[in-house]
Parts: sequence; C-alpha cells; structure tokens
Amino acid sequence: MTPQRVPLLASLVVLLAAACTTTTDHDGAAPTTATAPAPGATSGATAPATTPAAPTTGAPVEGSWQVTYGWAVPATPARVTHQVRVPVTPAPGEPLPVLVEVRVGDHPAEGFSRITFAFRGPTPSYQVGYVPQVLTEGRGAPVELPGTAYLSVRFDPAQAHDARGAGTADVPPSRIGYPTLRGWAAAGDFEGHLSFGLGLRPPAGGTPPVRLGESTRPDGTHVVAVDVRRA
Repeated sequence: MTPQRVPLLASLVVLLAAACTTTTDHDGAAPTTATAPAPGATSGATAPATTPAAPTTGAPVEGSWQVTYGWAVPATPARVTHQVRVPVTPAPGEPLPVLVEVRVGDHPAEGFSRITFAFRGPTPSYQVGYVPQVLTEGRGAPVELPGTAYLSVRFDPAQAHDARGAGTADVPPSRIGYPTLRGWAAAGDFEGHLSFGLGLRPPAGGTPPVRLGESTRPDGTHVVAVDVRRA
C-alpha cells in the first residue's frame, strides 16, 4: 500500500504560509518598504508622568540586544547618551548618523508593541518622554497623532535627509493600529535634531510604561527600539 503523504505535505505548506505572514526580524519589528519624506522641525516640550526610573548609558554589541531603560513611566524624559564624533565620515560623506529605516512590530504574547529606528553610522543619543501634545519647533504647530497619550522621541546628533534634502528612511504607514500604540509621525529634522511623536490609546487612559533598547544588526546598522506596554 502506498503511504499517504499528501495530508502531511499540505499541513507543512499551511504552516510555512502562516509563518511568513507573522515573521519579524531580530529587532522585533516588521520590515517596511515606503520612503520617508524629510521630516520638519519639532519641540522639546515635556510633561511629567508618574513613576521615575533611571536611564542607563551604553553602546550596543554586535548581534546583541541591550535594554537601556527598563519598564517604567518616565517622570522626566528618559535620556540615553552616546558620544558621537562629528563629522562621522569625512566630506563629502555623511556628517551625522543617518536614519535609514523605521519599523513597527506587535508582540501580544510578551505584552508590548515596538517601534524601531535604524541608523547608518554610530548610535545617536536619544530621549523619550510623555508630552501633552507633540509640537513642531518654531511655529509650535500640533503634530497630528491618534490616541489620548503622546510620546516624544528625539535623537541627536542625527538626520533623516541626504545632501539634496530628500528623505533617507523606509517607513511604515503612520497609522499603526495596535491596541495601545496607534500611530507615529515625523516631528523634526533640523540642525542635527531628529524628532518623532507616538500616539497611544491606553484602555484605561493614563500613560503606559515604556522600555528602551538597542541592538546592532549584522550589516552594522544601529537600532534603537521604543517598547510600549500593550493592552
């Protein structure tokens, strides 16, 4: 009698197809393909939250993942400092770390959603904190974001444009739509300061805990991740 292999093969095909639809990279965020426009400028206004925690300082190690700010609600903006020698490459090279990619990923089993920012060149310093509203620098115009709580994410020194002013990053859609992390927006790219806003909708209101971390991909790209507690 001939062995019945068809059901087994069919099952493997289904499993492989399912894996392809849910796979994220080692940064814990899904790849994207759209090109970002050069962002505008932003504000550094912040609003105190409730539970402080001390950020740490350190550089990512090749192929590793390092937490730089543990789960907490920052009472003041959490800042992680890296010493970056400018210019990072001699002229006509890029003077600052350059943003090349933004990715988002959802991790329901682990209880968080993630947005990552990948840079060519060294890891810039960064600062993350809650604000009443994300504003553009100069005019102070509000940045449109979904949700009821807002995070400001700032990098320095860094840029997201090339010498002609064109955007350098691949980005996901601005509306993310995860249970708590609802969307993101560019909020500034001016004189070495690169800023973004995150829109959150916690189920019970308030300000959910965040976590920050870093890694280095095999190609040398440096990644900074912002994790938000998931509903």
